[in-house]
Amino acid sequence: MTQQPSILVVDDELGILDVLRILLKGEGFDVATAQGGKAGLEALKASAPDIVLTDIKMPGVSGTDILAAVREQDPETPVILMTAQASLQSAIQAVNQGAFYYIQKPFSNDDLVAICRRAAEQRLLKAENKQLKQEIRRRERSGLVKPLGKSRPFLDVLKLAEQVAPTESTVLIRGESGTGKEIIARYIHELSGRTEGAFLSLNCGALPESLLESELFGHVKGSFTGAVRDKQGLFAAARGGTFFLDEIGEMSPATQVKLLRVLQEREAIPVGGTEAIPVDVRVVAATNRDLEDDIKRGRFRSDLYYRLNVIAIELPPLRDRREDIPIFVKAFLERIAQEHGLEPKQLAPPAQEVIMAYDWPGNVRELENALERAAVLTKGETIELATLPEKLSERRAEPLVSERVHPNPTLDVIERAYITWVLESEGGNKTRAAEVLGIDPSTLYRKLSRYDGELVEE
Repeated sequence: MTQQPSILVVDDELGILDVLRILLKGEGFDVATAQGGKAGLEALKASAPDIVLTDIKMPGVSGTDILAAVREQDPETPVILMTAQASLQSAIQAVNQGAFYYIQKPFSNDDLVAICRRAAEQRLLKAENKQLKQEIRRRERSGLVKPLGKSRPFLDVLKLAEQVAPTESTVLIRGESGTGKEIIARYIHELSGRTEGAFLSLNCGALPESLLESELFGHVKGSFTGAVRDKQGLFAAARGGTFFLDEIGEMSPATQVKLLRVLQEREAIPVGGTEAIPVDVRVVAATNRDLEDDIKRGRFRSDLYYRLNVIAIELPPLRDRREDIPIFVKAFLERIAQEHGLEPKQLAPPAQEVIMAYDWPGNVRELENALERAAVLTKGETIELATLPEKLSERRAEPLVSERVHPNPTLDVIERAYITWVLESEGGNKTRAAEVLGIDPSTLYRKLSRYDGELVEE
């Protein structure tokens, strides 16, 4: 809460609104007014006041409706109800519904100001307590949640994550499969102001469209076959927390439209429902797809992309942060030994060399799986090269010609490139390649033998 507490005053009588605005503004409050309950609900959606002061009896949307909306949006916001028809029963009912205070019209200005100041003090105290609890939890977790890695590309990722974590900005994490996008998303959540809320995760590509919509937004009873009861969606379940949407690029166009509405309007409509449910959640999305290309091909909405891509974090593949591999190896082997009840294991030098040299197309996830397999199959304390997956030690065939483009290639380089292309086109069949080249097979064998025996310039 700011030093000047904000208060939203809702009443259907314009004269009362003017009086209360002048009174409360003169007492140091930042005052906003709304004439009628419907305008009050719209004002709540547009801002988050520290205090709400509302009349109870209004046509259409009543003060108790305003109270319910405030409780849904932020239960910590104090609501003061005003009425000209006070009774003990109505006062008890209002307090039971969560009202901070119940005041009868006409009231003295001093009494109202005193009530509003107490409400502001309570709001400030709760905000400070919440901040203190978050700081304590953050310190308790210090050093435990920080993702592994010391390479410069990864440290840059962590720095950016730490910068955006305290904000409410939507984050889009991009990177190849297995690079640890969910770990970064959880790290952002744990450093944010939403640590007391839940961290929920959903893979958008793992569910069919109909089921995905139900999981995201919920559904009402009877909305489709099998909907035997109302179901709360994950957006509602993650209220006050962080919702991680993995593989966002796999979402269908129809579901993209509904997600865009959630991000724009901060509300979701359950499948088969008509009433919107307020959404208070921070969205962190992730993808391994080229969304810009998907937009050009009509597979992904550009307006949703710009809503998601407020803060972009690019996760480097493991092959671009090889100095982090020993850190992962040590951590994974320790965890695997604990989970499987094994003696701690270490890599033999040849196995370590292969692991450092391999490109790891499956990234960190592939490395973890390879180590778990090797650790389980190893009886002793040392993991030998033979225990690792065979593909790790398979040597890549050296190209007959350099992959570097020469600005002025020699005739020999052109000949090698052409022979290589013909040979690959014929599936490695040297006899057929010789026929296409118009040379004797023995000549082709001689040339290939000479290429293999020479050092190709890089």
